[in-house]
Amino acid sequence: MTKLDMSQFKPIPGFDSLKWKQEVQTKIYEETKDMTSEEVCEYFRKGSEEFREEQRLRRAERAALAESADK
Repeated sequence: MTKLDMSQFKPIPGFDSLKWKQEVQTKIYEETKDMTSEEVCEYFRKGSEEFREEQRLRRAERAALAESADK
């Protein structure tokens, strides 16, 4: 397995990761607080599917851009 060299990533000026984490966790809590266990599982399953679809579309866009740049 290849190790990731974190030194290549530079911090984003003004970005507070702990604040962002707290905001996201609060949003998730608010959206799921009245759900049953099954509904919470479905909430995360749906979110995972949406994320995978976004990633698939981004990969397709990048491939199309690379292909058009090669022409």
